[in-house]
Amino acid sequence: MKQLVYRILLRIFYPRYHFPKGLPLGHFLKMAYFQKIVGVNCEIPWPVHHTSVIKAYKNIHRTIHRPGSAMGCYIDARNGLYLGENVIMGPKVSIISMNHDVSNFKNYKTANPIKIGNNSWLATGCIILPEVELGEHTVVAAGAVVTKSFLEGNQIIGGNPARVIKKIGDYETSGFNHEND
Repeated sequence: MKQLVYRILLRIFYPRYHFPKGLPLGHFLKMAYFQKIVGVNCEIPWPVHHTSVIKAYKNIHRTIHRPGSAMGCYIDARNGLYLGENVIMGPKVSIISMNHDVSNFKNYKTANPIKIGNNSWLATGCIILPEVELGEHTVVAAGAVVTKSFLEGNQIIGGNPARVIKKIGDYETSGFNHEND
């Protein structure tokens, strides 16, 4: 009965959002409270953690992923952000698509959008900077600072600045189910 009440409340708060099975409903109900009642990140149509900041959410092109649902994320999509299928983000991930002009700090530089390939994982505290493109199945290690593109995919990158740490095999889709994300 409790699960049913949670699901009804979430349908009221997020009428167009698909909630997968196995979802920690209390967690999302707390997000709904801060977003829809308190007003933190209230304009964003998907669940966002109240400690996360998302700029220019309309420039985020995503599948079913919920960018900003982990705590403490900073996502600036003013120059655009493309997230492929099955992209997951840990807490405190920063994605910064727009930077200041070094000649005049009051101006911002226009840049190409950031693109994150399918089946990628952005681990805790990593930073993705403007114009970066990541190939499919790229794992960004915790605390990495990604300043350039890594188009090849099937790799783990990390460090400051990020570099390829290890090549990995193709992503295994057997048993993959969006209802468990």
